[in-house]
Amino acid sequence: MVGRLTADARSAALSKLIGWSEVPGRDAITRTFTFRDFNEAFGFMTRAALVAEKNDHHPEWRNVYKTVEVVLSTHDAGGVTSRDIALAAAMNRIAG
Repeated sequence: MVGRLTADARSAALSKLIGWSEVPGRDAITRTFTFRDFNEAFGFMTRAALVAEKNDHHPEWRNVYKTVEVVLSTHDAGGVTSRDIALAAAMNRIAG
């Protein structure tokens, strides 16, 4: 099991992740992605799901039309870990 990031490590990692921020009142990070249309949003989710499944690390997410809201936290570690940071970075790359 991977360990939770310290507050300093989480802040340093977030400073390198465009668009991501801490979830108030929870040890988690979040980002809302907005695409041109539903097809583009769903394509993003499909590609991100393949990365998540390969790494056995799955997001909490919600899709409404062209918007995808993502929350990342490693539940068995009780907070944000390096796995969340890696998945967030991959999602940023996928989104372009």
